[in-house]
Amino acid sequence: MLDMFQLNFMVNALIASVIIGLLLSYLGIHVVGRGIVFVDLALGQISSLGVAFAQFLRFGEIWLPIVFTLVGAFLLSFIHIRDRRLKLEAIIGIIYVVASAVTVLIISKTPHGEANIQEVLFGALLAVTPEEIRNLLIVFGLLGLLHFVFQKHIFRITKMLEFGELEEMGWKERGLNFFFYMSIGLAIVFAVEVGGVLPVFSYLVVPAVSAVMVGIRKWVIIVLALLNSVVAGFFGLWFSYTFDYPAGPSIVAIFGVIFIIAVLVRYLRRKWFRISFETELQG
Repeated sequence: MLDMFQLNFMVNALIASVIIGLLLSYLGIHVVGRGIVFVDLALGQISSLGVAFAQFLRFGEIWLPIVFTLVGAFLLSFIHIRDRRLKLEAIIGIIYVVASAVTVLIISKTPHGEANIQEVLFGALLAVTPEEIRNLLIVFGLLGLLHFVFQKHIFRITKMLEFGELEEMGWKERGLNFFFYMSIGLAIVFAVEVGGVLPVFSYLVVPAVSAVMVGIRKWVIIVLALLNSVVAGFFGLWFSYTFDYPAGPSIVAIFGVIFIIAVLVRYLRRKWFRISFETELQG
């Protein structure tokens, strides 16, 4: 199993997947708690739209995706739905669909369009370079440090949004909420460049959802989410290397296995608790 790490590109892929997974799985706890799962998918697609636009114009391949994503994060952070008949996810879903369609339209007019679409969706993790890993370390390390410093405040805001307490948010809370969206946007733009939209979406959602299904305490959920991301990255790359499958879809498939295990654990735990409770009552 470990013989794949004799190849430098596999080592680079694992390092990149761990860096991406640790931060995104942590951010995913807030994404799931706030009920804004589509936000990361929409931001990932907006980032891909920036990549496609840069390829079409043949300039700005580094800064245009960042601009697109940060502007998208800025606008999304100020979307508040007052009509109870509408949900935030519906609006964000529309943004995602439109961004996806425009991305495909633009990429179809670039050389090697089909290959570019595949790379946008699933990335090129096995082709990650040391320079890209260095950029990930710098950006994700800084974002991780800032989230560690403001973790109590951001968790409090997540709780407020979870219970619909928007009216109680002051300027400080709204500023930190804006920082949260901007940090997700910045993380996604670098992660999508390496991992692709669908793996990045999986890193943000599946570890957090699986951890919430199994854990109760906050620190247990955080540890489980981080562990899930590392396990999925490792076994996804192992599966890709052993059976000659693309790395991105392999990691997403392993995330599916992790989710199924979490569902089974939750079901068995509830069933065992019910049996134990009924036995205690009968006794």
